[in-house]
Amino acid sequence: MQQVRIHGPGDVRVDDVAEPDPGPRDALVRVAACGICGSDVSYVRMGGVAGPGPEPMCLGHELAGVVAWVGSEVRSVGVGDRVVVQPGMAELDRIGNGAPQGGLTPLLHVPEADRRLHQVPDALALDVAALAEPLAVGMHAADQAEVCPGDGVAVFGCGPIGLAAIATLVDRGHERVVAVEPSPARRALALDLGAQAAIDPTVDDVWDALASLHGSAPFMFGPTAATAAFVEASGVDAVLSDIVDHAAVGARVSIVGLHYAPVPTSFLLVLMKELTLRGSIEYPPRFADAIDLLMRRDLRGLITDRFALEDAPEALAMLERSRDCGKVLVTVDPTLR
Repeated sequence: MQQVRIHGPGDVRVDDVAEPDPGPRDALVRVAACGICGSDVSYVRMGGVAGPGPEPMCLGHELAGVVAWVGSEVRSVGVGDRVVVQPGMAELDRIGNGAPQGGLTPLLHVPEADRRLHQVPDALALDVAALAEPLAVGMHAADQAEVCPGDGVAVFGCGPIGLAAIATLVDRGHERVVAVEPSPARRALALDLGAQAAIDPTVDDVWDALASLHGSAPFMFGPTAATAAFVEASGVDAVLSDIVDHAAVGARVSIVGLHYAPVPTSFLLVLMKELTLRGSIEYPPRFADAIDLLMRRDLRGLITDRFALEDAPEALAMLERSRDCGKVLVTVDPTLR
């Protein structure tokens, strides 16, 4: 059986591995499709979650498929059920992200299946259902920003997570959601999702543009854009510092982009503006909310690139070098729909 694994910095291989050996509370899932995450690219660069480990690291945590086997104690799903896997859960090993199992494989061992597997309606294609995990991440980032009716919102970075946050906010009826993104392709995706506007930070003055869209708010050192909430999904250190420097009094900042190094921050401005800075990792309390959103809105346009399992290393390399793609998807089993 094949499994995509990291053997060291920049060393990704499609390995032959042993068939899984599940227990009575586990399930085996035939993987239909699995997305590539920006975190996967970081793991490849580092050689693992925090550098090379004693064993190769399995990859893949954004997946959907069909249940092929269930243990004797599994009650919530049965063989033949179409499912999404919730890869991160408290007190359990993850799927991908350094765990013994990874979703870039034809047959995935899912421990504690009753807690991890969520059924997918027949009307939802499995490749689109694989968007549920990144959508849940963007949904939680939107939650952490505590956006109120009528608020102006700015989402910095329109990779899949930023786009998922925009889709969530638009679905909730927020009409003043602005994307900030240098890539024309990603700005177009944001507008397709219903963003009020999409700002190119390489051409436009972001803060003048936000003030034009959201109005101005007073501050003792001069007016600021009145944008009430921010989702920082770019992972660019200077962006986070810029938000603190230019945000309005009382603004909320949800940080979902990956910042691996310390970021210079004016905590005097955090104090004076009474800003709220909140980290955001993983999911809302009900993971299946992401599946529900996929049923309400057609988000298949977020999938911009597809690769076969044997070409997964190239999929990772493309995401590493491209800043124009949306979701990069590996089609593991094209017969599963």
